[in-house]
Amino acid sequence: MSLLKFEHKIIEIDEVAHRILEAGITKERAEFLQKLLAHNNHKTTIQEVPPKEEGQPPTYTLATPDVTLNPIVKVYNRELKTPEGKRVTPDYWNQKTTKIEPNYWDKSKKDFLK
Repeated sequence: MSLLKFEHKIIEIDEVAHRILEAGITKERAEFLQKLLAHNNHKTTIQEVPPKEEGQPPTYTLATPDVTLNPIVKVYNRELKTPEGKRVTPDYWNQKTTKIEPNYWDKSKKDFLK
């Protein structure tokens, strides 16, 4: 997950520098993040990475041409919003829950831990 790693690599896609937001993810995860970031006016690109071994599913890399975009800062500063207008929490970003709990640090309010 990109929220666990502060440093994000820069790659070149079509001769334009892109910051990798998440790598080695499923297509569904990449599409979820792409929709979320598009809703917040951030352009992203999904690249398919062929499997290293035959028979394995491909993985995907989500990157943005905005090399200053840092998802850690955006999520923890509560700058991103869901399509419903709620502030994105770390659990929502990591797809652990669809319920937005503003007190994301309070583990007693987390459904998935019970």
